Amino acid sequence: MTLDDLWSQIVGFENYGELLNLVRFSLIAAAVLGITGGLIGVFVMQRDMAFAVHGISELSFAGAAAALLFGANVVAGSIVGSLVAAILIGMLGAKARDRSSIIGVLMPFGLGLGILFLALYPGRSGNKFGLLTGQIITVDGEQLGLLIVISVVVLAALFVVWRPLTFDSLDPEVAAARGVPSRALALGFMVMLGLMVAVAVQIIGALLVMALLVTPAAAAMRVSSSPRMVPVLSMIFGFVSATGGVLLALGGSLPISPYITTISFLIYLVCRVVGARRGRGRGHRVSRASGAQLTSASAGGKS
Repeated sequence: MTLDDLWSQIVGFENYGELLNLVRFSLIAAAVLGITGGLIGVFVMQRDMAFAVHGISELSFAGAAAALLFGANVVAGSIVGSLVAAILIGMLGAKARDRSSIIGVLMPFGLGLGILFLALYPGRSGNKFGLLTGQIITVDGEQLGLLIVISVVVLAALFVVWRPLTFDSLDPEVAAARGVPSRALALGFMVMLGLMVAVAVQIIGALLVMALLVTPAAAAMRVSSSPRMVPVLSMIFGFVSATGGVLLALGGSLPISPYITTISFLIYLVCRVVGARRGRGRGHRVSRASGAQLTSASAGGKS
């Protein structure tokens, strides 16, 4: 394969306008998922649960593969798998150490089940591959409606528990001492996260779902520490990654996930560089201020 052939598979915009009309549902779904995933990702980072996203996605993949094998609704199967994983992690993983071990057990189990179901599935190989890496043209009106409903429910639930969930995420011991129902909040958050992972698997695939639920929030936290700006930036980064990935994938012949993950990673890389430069700038200013104070203090002592 020549370099030109490789480039034409990655990026090609022949009949782009006609193709764009065919994936309008996928584009809307990506926008909704990017915004909602970016918002819930802030709490994922605050609660140090990035690993949990991957664990839930593996059982979501197993549920979707089982539904594909038995001719059921793939989205429903994905949701069932995600909720089972989320509830197990939420109930059994109250402590961080226990949570990590539970996720470590669930991940290979879910992935193994999913591979087994796909191996038994006699249908098109494209359907199998799409569960792992995402598909651009599989979102129809019914799936889009379900995605919007789930996203609205998750957003509404987040706004209802925003303050206690933020308090519990940043300082769980003090929150528990103040009477915040930490265990109920943790379980409720895991259910919300499970729902978002289930719908994200339909767009980006089970293997790379962290690109929309973790990376945008991680990037936002690199350039801001404001409790208002971080969620806004995270939603913007998620929106740009998801919709940009769909638009680029439409021009190529590759799955959608490499485009979304590349955009998401580049955003994180830029934010990390910007954050590092800001940190060095603050350090220089602090050093100068300290030096000026020492100089004035020594001058005052001599006088």
